[in-house]
Amino acid sequence: MVPLLVVLLLALLLFGAGFALQVLWWVALVVLVLWLVGFVARPAAGSGRRSRWYRW
Repeated sequence: MVPLLVVLLLALLLFGAGFALQVLWWVALVVLVLWLVGFVARPAAGSGRRSRWYRW
């Protein structure tokens, strides 16, 4: 009975990790798209030149 519980717990843990990694991939894709949109649609600086795409 104990080995069966260990196998089921391991399968549940691996399924949970796989689901979490899948969600993290989608979050990373959304962040990448937002970053690219911000890179393309950045505002122009006061002198007419385009500003830097980073803030530091």
